[in-house]
Amino acid sequence: MKTQYTNLDIPFSLGGLSVHPLNIIFERFTRVIPAHSHGNGCYEIHYIPAGFGRLEVDGAYYDISPNTLFVTGPHIVHAQSPLPSDPMQEYCVYVRIPGASRSRKPSPLMDAFLSTRFWIGQDLQGIHLLMKQLFDELEHQYTGYQNQVGLLLSQLIISLVRNYEQEEKPKYHSATDTLYNSKSIIIEEYFLYEYRTLSLDALARRLNLSARQTQRLMQDYYGKTFQQKKTEARMSAASILLNEHGRSIASIAEELGYSSAEHFTSAFKKYFHASPGAYRKEQTEKMGNRVPSKNF
Repeated sequence: MKTQYTNLDIPFSLGGLSVHPLNIIFERFTRVIPAHSHGNGCYEIHYIPAGFGRLEVDGAYYDISPNTLFVTGPHIVHAQSPLPSDPMQEYCVYVRIPGASRSRKPSPLMDAFLSTRFWIGQDLQGIHLLMKQLFDELEHQYTGYQNQVGLLLSQLIISLVRNYEQEEKPKYHSATDTLYNSKSIIIEEYFLYEYRTLSLDALARRLNLSARQTQRLMQDYYGKTFQQKKTEARMSAASILLNEHGRSIASIAEELGYSSAEHFTSAFKKYFHASPGAYRKEQTEKMGNRVPSKNF
């Protein structure tokens, strides 16, 4: 179950800055989302109305339960995994704010939003209702819906900052903003959702670029080659799947697109310098068998 609105041409102004919503999604997770991050000026607002899962940010784990709200800003590496018996549902709003670092008048609202690169907590501002109204406008496109969407997204950011003020959480300070092309959305979703069948030529076709241009784009955005990103995506997914102790190495290898368990084990050992079995044991000991509610 997935409802998605991309390539939205609905910019709005808030605190003297232009905010561009690029991707708005509602989804019920049935598989892991491997570790990934976003570029300068880009923020994702996540709201969980139902279900359970786990969020990993910079090596730290956070349990996800209904009414969880979290934000991942520029260069915050994060991964998500659902609870198989009761997988989480998620609203996700991805926005880009170009020129955020340029000289401008101070705005307490936007300064608080931009300076908070990671935050997680329980929503205290009624964001679920805002999200439902937002999707209703996008689905039916009532008269003036573009203006209404801008107002709802403005209210979303205001509600988010008010959540920050009610519960102190660790904050990361934002980096200098640079131009971030909308093609990054295509790239990031490709590595997030299709790590089993990743292909440079397939990605190039989606971007309407040559393979060489796509490689150059990868270097410009991420400082990595396609193969490096491919390996990173698969290994991140592997590290999460290995936490599911009922999963065999062979089934994980198949899900990740490897031709055999031996091929997967070889790639895993090269990346993590440990076998999948040894890695699984080490992670179990490290986490002290900690599990979230609902017996994750």
